[in-house]
Amino acid sequence: MLACLDVDYRPELTVAACVLFRDWPAGSEASLLVDHGPPAAPYEPGHFYRRELPHLLRVLAMVQEPLEAIIVDGYVWLGEDKPGLGAHLYESLNRAVPIIGVAKTAYVTTGPALPVLRGQSLRPLFVTSVGMDTATAAQCVRRMHGASRIPTMLNRVDRLCRES
Repeated sequence: MLACLDVDYRPELTVAACVLFRDWPAGSEASLLVDHGPPAAPYEPGHFYRRELPHLLRVLAMVQEPLEAIIVDGYVWLGEDKPGLGAHLYESLNRAVPIIGVAKTAYVTTGPALPVLRGQSLRPLFVTSVGMDTATAAQCVRRMHGASRIPTMLNRVDRLCRES
């Protein structure tokens, strides 16, 4: 099973969502999970993971099936030796599940990010990973369902967060 995760912040609560799907080219989800948690911690520059990680872990605790990989909206690495949200999630999961970061904008010091063009878009997505070779992760993101720049399952989890 594969999982896409996202978090939506509101003044009174934080919504974390997980879309589970069976294979990279899948066009529909196998399951949807939503966790309504307390308001997120304040944003700290350079420490975004502190704000989002607790919510991701709560929604992941609801997953009943083994995961092949987890896709997060953002970066795994912020630089050669600087862990981002995905790297912190990987460590929190005892390095048991590969994490793929898919970011929509370039980060100045991302280092090992690979640009991936999808659909007719001329703007790439930026893919980073841990527990899986980055080139393999980029191929997986290319194979994800959807004719547009953003894969269907990433759009789905984003909407699920905002609409829950």
